[in-house]
Amino acid sequence: MTTVRARLVLPLNQPPIEDGAVTIHNGRIASVGSWDSYHASASNTVIDLGSRILMPGLVNTHCHLDYSNMAGKIPPPSDFPAWIKSILVLKSHWDYSDYAQSWLTGAAQALHTGTTTLADIEAVPELLPHVWESTSLRLISLLEMTGVRSGQNPEATLSQALSFLNNLPRSSHRSLGLSPHAPYSTSAQLLRLTGLAAQEFNLPLAIHAAESYEEFEMFMAGRGPLFDWLKSQRDMTACGLGSPIRYLHQQGLLSPRLLAIHVNYLAPEDLQLLVTNRVNVIHCPRSHRYFDHAPFPFQSMRDAGINICLATDSLASIHKNQGQLPELNLFEELRAFTTTNPQIAPEEILNMVTLNAAQALGRQGELGELRPNAHADLIAVPYNGNLSNCFDYLVNTIPTPDFIMIQGQTCVCPAS
Repeated sequence: MTTVRARLVLPLNQPPIEDGAVTIHNGRIASVGSWDSYHASASNTVIDLGSRILMPGLVNTHCHLDYSNMAGKIPPPSDFPAWIKSILVLKSHWDYSDYAQSWLTGAAQALHTGTTTLADIEAVPELLPHVWESTSLRLISLLEMTGVRSGQNPEATLSQALSFLNNLPRSSHRSLGLSPHAPYSTSAQLLRLTGLAAQEFNLPLAIHAAESYEEFEMFMAGRGPLFDWLKSQRDMTACGLGSPIRYLHQQGLLSPRLLAIHVNYLAPEDLQLLVTNRVNVIHCPRSHRYFDHAPFPFQSMRDAGINICLATDSLASIHKNQGQLPELNLFEELRAFTTTNPQIAPEEILNMVTLNAAQALGRQGELGELRPNAHADLIAVPYNGNLSNCFDYLVNTIPTPDFIMIQGQTCVCPAS
């Protein structure tokens, strides 16, 4: 048994607790309450963090770890197809060791800035499971599939991905899923087959959807720079017949297991499709700013009851900050979001990287909150302010955690 004490404990499923304590047993939370209610025993170790906020570890629902060392290498493009072409050129010069080192860099950044669970799109499956051994992060690795440019048979693409997944070890720390890349880069048949496989094998799904105006224009109107680039590479008969979200619905991909990444451009019917199918939407504020997209339709999605999460995306599509390379830091995303949405309460913003994110991954009650039987994934940040200001502090100041625990094991601890 271990008990972690702090000046403020934020369970997130209940009000903050002043002078609180979280007791941990076998990697799970046993109790959450005030220090006064804590009952000491000879077998219990106490970690007293003093003037800190103790809270759940952050949950990043969308990232590309193996692109982390691409930070700062692609200037903001003239349009979305130009960015795709730039990253394809950059990737053509990388080998296994480049991707491996990039993955390790990103994992270290994410962990040390407070992320304890991360859903990662894996474009280089050969990295698994070797890179897993380098990090304490709780990982959901989602195998990326395309096939449009390669012309590979959809059945073969999915069969290879499922075979690869079946040969990887699973644990409470490591789980797996599928990620058809985007509506424009995957065939209708691959989308349909992937949706059926995810349902049969209870796998999480992720897809980049309605990310750019060029993608939206391609599907809605059958024209534009993305349409012109891809028309010689894929079947375009679905273009001009409806939105990317409608296209995904027609292929049976919309469901509560789906992480719909970006969703920046909506047709009038799309909101109801997302609501009816209980799709989770993943917004990446810094990436959104990099591409200068139209304002994210947060208010309409929120009012409709859609589960919205915040995530980092990859570092290949985030601006430098005053000449400094960006890091995979969810606290940075919180501040970027509140800058454009100052009317949203800080508590609600924090929920988008904790409670909402756990729901999106189907891990309610296990991640993103402090409650009995949840995983003991905790972080703490130094704080000397008032209780009433603690949420504002977390979403506006980019705090640096100096205590991190995953599954009851301490990864980072304050210097004595």
